Amino acid sequence: MDATDIEGGLWPVRKRVPGVQYFLEHHHGFFYILNNSPLEKMGVASGGYYLARCRAEKSLLSSWQAIIVPRGDITFHDMDMFRGNLVLSIDKKGLPSFCSIDMPIVDNCERPAKVEELDPWFFPVPSNVCNITPGSNQDFMSSIYRVVISSPVMPDVIVDYNMAKRKFTILHQEEVVGLANDTEANLCAKDLRSNFSAVQFHDDKHLRSLEDSQKLHDISEAISCERKEVISHDGVKVPLTILYSKNAHVTSQSPGILHGYGAYGEVLDKSWGGGNLLWHQAGTGLHKLNSMYDFAACGLYLIGEGYVHKDRLSAVGTSAGGLLVGACMNMYPDLFCAAILKVPFLDICNTMLDSKLPLTKLDYEEFGDPQFQTQFETIQNYSPYDNILLGQCYPSVLVTASFYDSRVGVWEAAKWVAKVREITCPTCSRSIILKTNMSGGHFGEGGRYMHCEETAFEYAFLIKVMGRLHSEMDQRDGSSPWK
Repeated sequence: MDATDIEGGLWPVRKRVPGVQYFLEHHHGFFYILNNSPLEKMGVASGGYYLARCRAEKSLLSSWQAIIVPRGDITFHDMDMFRGNLVLSIDKKGLPSFCSIDMPIVDNCERPAKVEELDPWFFPVPSNVCNITPGSNQDFMSSIYRVVISSPVMPDVIVDYNMAKRKFTILHQEEVVGLANDTEANLCAKDLRSNFSAVQFHDDKHLRSLEDSQKLHDISEAISCERKEVISHDGVKVPLTILYSKNAHVTSQSPGILHGYGAYGEVLDKSWGGGNLLWHQAGTGLHKLNSMYDFAACGLYLIGEGYVHKDRLSAVGTSAGGLLVGACMNMYPDLFCAAILKVPFLDICNTMLDSKLPLTKLDYEEFGDPQFQTQFETIQNYSPYDNILLGQCYPSVLVTASFYDSRVGVWEAAKWVAKVREITCPTCSRSIILKTNMSGGHFGEGGRYMHCEETAFEYAFLIKVMGRLHSEMDQRDGSSPWK
């Protein structure tokens, strides 16, 4: 809409196209459009995002010109526009980063530019970073961009990046109760210059004009946080974040938890306490089984590389993650010794055939529409409820459900538990537990203490299943911890 001519009404940008998304920002007479419409001739992978622009005139809205395209191992995720800078949220091999480019961008009529050709400033980040979240950056005139950075071994850090001076300032780091004493908690304070570095795939020239030495706290001296690439069934490299205690870990003897989600293109939060579009497409609809194969490959990697004992690997999945873990238990019944399915999506065939349920039609794009024969057969092939194996030994499973869950019906967990108890190994089926919250919804009951109580219950379940209580008592008696 033209702000000077409100009566002129809204301007349609482009007709909707299935699978195509675009996001507009305005800058001095131009619309800048981050989009994933087909652009094969420019070397952009199908479904990948690139930046285009057009004149901010109603008659020229359909005349898009590609101006910035990512190179092969980089993907674009988001953008923010300011008077003097464009900020791009990017990803390289699973590693998040941000870069700023001076505005306006000089037009190149011959071909779109690569990011590196525009003298970008890649924001220096800690070497162990796993999660970067933009802050509130609403001032178009500002040259400061604020983000929150954290990882499983580093509490949240608020950082301001001055895009005009190409400097950054650490404003605040979250204080964690119980980890305030450096000596007792084994926190280590690191010099800013050694803890922040330029993103590895860029030259050192992008790391310049750092502020005076500042201190950051993390627990990397006690807890190791590693990022590995696991080869899946089709040769694709799957990123896996591994977190373990340096003091307690024993090669090929330690227990472990594999946490996965595997839906909607969501990447699990790898922040303190807590996608790639092309990958998402390769794990949806008729290709959904890729998610299960990837998850199982990660579990086998943890065992094969000695991170976890072969009989002490557990799995956790929430909501659609319950579908992932439930399907993997049917496909690889000996891989996990225990599993936790939290408000799990288990009876996918029946749910997706019921169009009256609130999320069914929205989920057709993710899982497929079972009203079509080929898609129905694919869904039925991995459905956790429909593929429970007769007489098979299953791992111990804690299943949680909420009576007032509007996303995943409480009956899905109840049906799955009943069927496992009925047709699987009679001995093993007794270790399937159903815990129902009679007052909560899909996200349970809010509040920090309730969350702590639920987490404590889940850990208690895993500790008991893995025999850790008996092991600790045996160790006190001087006997072997593994019998």
